[in-house]
Amino acid sequence: MSLPSSVPAAPAAAPGRFISFEGIDGAGKSSHIAAAADWLRARGHEVVLTREPGGTPLAEQLRSLVLEAPMDPLTETLLVFAARRDHLQTLIEPALARGAWVLSDRFTDATFAYQGGGRGFDLAVLAQLETWVQHGRQPDLTVWFDLPPATAAERRAAVRAPDRFEAQDLAFFERVRAGYAARAQAAPQRFACIDSSQPREAVWQDILRVLEQRAW
Repeated sequence: MSLPSSVPAAPAAAPGRFISFEGIDGAGKSSHIAAAADWLRARGHEVVLTREPGGTPLAEQLRSLVLEAPMDPLTETLLVFAARRDHLQTLIEPALARGAWVLSDRFTDATFAYQGGGRGFDLAVLAQLETWVQHGRQPDLTVWFDLPPATAAERRAAVRAPDRFEAQDLAFFERVRAGYAARAQAAPQRFACIDSSQPREAVWQDILRVLEQRAW
C-alpha cells in the first residue's frame, strides 16, 4: 500500500566525501590531515581518518611488508593494491555509504608516483590494477603537498630513521615528484596543489581555502 501523498519523504542522507592527502615523505601531509579532521568534526561531520598502505588489520600487515621487506617492484605493487582492495571494502566504502568523510593519508596517486615514477613500473599495468581494484572509485579531492625532495630529506632526517622508501636517493624522489605532477595534470579538477615549503601556518591556511572553496 502506498503512503498518502501528504506524508513527506524521509530526507536523503548527506553524501560522504573522500579526501586524500598526498606528497613525498617529509612534505608535512600527516600532521595537517589530523588538523583537517578536527576542523571537519567541529562542523558536525563524522570523519574517518585512515592511511595507505593500511587502514584495516589486514592492510596494516601488508604495509609492514611493503615498508620493510626486500621485494621486486611487481610484488610491491601487488601488495599495495591488495591492501587497497581490503581498505576499500572494509573501511572506505562503508564509511562513505553512511555519510562519513574519509580522509586518507595517501591513496592510488601514491602508487603511480612511487611504484610508477620512483620504481619505473609499467604505468599501463598500474592503470589496469586501478580499474580492477577500485571500480572507478577516486577521491573527491586530492590535496598534494608539493616540496623539493632535498627539503623533504632534511625534514625526514631531523625526526626519524628511514624506512625502505625513505632511504632512497634524491633522484628517486625527483621521479616520485614528477609522478605526482603527471597525475595532477591528468586530473586537475580533483587535485589541489599546496606549496609545502611555506611556513606551517601558511600551508594550513591554503588547506582551509581549498576545503572552503569546495562548498560541499
